[in-house]
Amino acid sequence: MQADWEVEIGGDAPVIESRWPGFVDLRRDPEHARQLPEAKGLPGLAEALARLNAAASTVWTSKCDVWRVVDFTEFDPDELDAPPGCATHAMACYIDLLPRCIGQWATPDLAIAACKDACGVLSAIPLRCCRLDLVIRRALLEADRIDLGITAYLTACGSSEGESMHALRDALAALSGAVCPRAGNQ
Repeated sequence: MQADWEVEIGGDAPVIESRWPGFVDLRRDPEHARQLPEAKGLPGLAEALARLNAAASTVWTSKCDVWRVVDFTEFDPDELDAPPGCATHAMACYIDLLPRCIGQWATPDLAIAACKDACGVLSAIPLRCCRLDLVIRRALLEADRIDLGITAYLTACGSSEGESMHALRDALAALSGAVCPRAGNQ
């Protein structure tokens, strides 16, 4: 699986807001992920969110979204390791990941190490037609505390909408397994 990371913490870079209007805390009930509108449109998203928010996970999620890619200049099929003809449909999603423990990603070096670890695991998984980009950002965790978070962007393609959804489902499973390998669907 193609995977990379970057840092966007300066100036006008986006900030992850953990308690946005409409926030559902899946740490209290990870299985509630199945009821999220985003999860109903993408098989595998609920499972990934449940695993990422499980008690044994080192992260929790604050926001996600899913969309069909209609502008095919938004991705390069080569960057998704897509065979010829397998990039006629595409889907994408993002998930904001936040640290479970205070100080877990207190410095950019700690967040970078987490991204490098996840990318190392994911790069060894033989998945084609998908890509993950982890973006380290500032995160507003409490009203008075800014820390770091990571936005995971996943893109997948296929020769049909169903194939692109299947590839994205597999990428989500790989991401949740790489980020929290011991966290089951608790």
